[in-house]
Amino acid sequence: MAAADAPVPELQARANACAERLLDADRVLLASHIDADGLTSAAVASTALERAEIPFETVFEKQLDAESITGIAERGYETVLFTDFGSGQLDIIAEHESAGDFIPVIADHHQPANPETTYHLNPLLEGIDGASELSGAGAAYVLARALAQASDTDDPLDNRDLAGLAVVGAVGDMQASGGQLHGANAGIVEEGVDAGVLEEIKDLAVYGKQTRPIPKLLEYATDVRIPGITNDKRGTISFLDGLDVACRADDAWKRWVDLTDDERQTVASALVQHAISRGVPAFKIDRLVSTTYILTEESQGTELRDASEFSTLLNATARYERADVGLAVCLGNRTAALDQARELLRNHRRNLSEGIEWVETHGVTTEDHLQWFDAGEEIRETIVGIIAGMSMGADGVSRDIPIIAFARKNDTETKVSGRGTGPLVSRGLDLSVVMREASQAVGGDGGGHDVAAGATIPTGEEEAFIDHADRIVGEQLG
Repeated sequence: MAAADAPVPELQARANACAERLLDADRVLLASHIDADGLTSAAVASTALERAEIPFETVFEKQLDAESITGIAERGYETVLFTDFGSGQLDIIAEHESAGDFIPVIADHHQPANPETTYHLNPLLEGIDGASELSGAGAAYVLARALAQASDTDDPLDNRDLAGLAVVGAVGDMQASGGQLHGANAGIVEEGVDAGVLEEIKDLAVYGKQTRPIPKLLEYATDVRIPGITNDKRGTISFLDGLDVACRADDAWKRWVDLTDDERQTVASALVQHAISRGVPAFKIDRLVSTTYILTEESQGTELRDASEFSTLLNATARYERADVGLAVCLGNRTAALDQARELLRNHRRNLSEGIEWVETHGVTTEDHLQWFDAGEEIRETIVGIIAGMSMGADGVSRDIPIIAFARKNDTETKVSGRGTGPLVSRGLDLSVVMREASQAVGGDGGGHDVAAGATIPTGEEEAFIDHADRIVGEQLG
């Protein structure tokens, strides 16, 4: 592939090497993570492997550790493709590679461990931020584009139609938290637009524009809290009834996508004026509008049309041990798998709501440089990180210091999740370092990104972990 044709030219040499290795393999084991980024990574990679006529099997892991990697080795595949994880476990993977168990090919964006390996595609290795500029699905997309070129298929799109899934993964990985995707992600968006599978528009920065009735859309929008609307059902309905916009049809509330462009502009302008009149700071009002990524081939009014809603749907599958359902939806199943995913999403929303309520009721413990809570068995370990992040800014939970959350994984292990904010990262916070060093100090291990990371530690070491983490955060933030 010529550099001008590459979605991320800096990674092209690595992508080409990985693609050639996969094409030389008789069969491949594809191992991926379980969150939205991991599921879309697997979908992108599996589609590319199938198009290149490479036999493969797909497996998912909640966490890649020594035990799970040994299980992967025991499957007897000569080549293993790791997507959305693997970089942080290179030390363990390298031992299996040296022993001749398998040849690893890694398409990841997490902080790499030592040593290096031959087939390793990671933006961090080329100076690209893996926490904000390229997700795991983005790395898988770069590999898919190289694989299409190397396999010399007659597909004129050269896997560019997979850009929509890559964008869903990036959005699900919170890489659009600043209002839009940028860096290498922006190049993938451009390819998706050119391929006709994506549309990039400026719109109201609220979740649920495809599926939620307009009052719920505004009432539940908490990124920018607006007095008289946020968490205020009566206030929201009064606000809408005061506008010269037909927000109802046959006594039923419309959704945002049901409004005309002019009607949406009227509501958005009135919302801004309402926020100003209620004293919302200008820098927060600026966040009311952001970039929305539309998957143009999906039906309007469904969760799959909007990248943000699509990613939430996927998060609701594998985190409840149904990665197969999420993958099937990514691969085009719009019947049984989509119905199952929607039911899992309803359950996921209930669990998130109950989890946030639990945090608000029980509160957090504040140390010198961080805050934390231990949910024990009250919150699933697969969603405790999401709840920690969503709780920041809620009653009694600060956004000015990072939050650490514990949830029991089993009788002997505790899952740890850490969440920060963009401003904290700009001051020096790196939760991947915090999680790795604090967990290793108490006999565990961890890693991730600067703004969000996780670890597993022995049960009973929670307070010791907090002591180490508080010290490290203090050193980072000065």
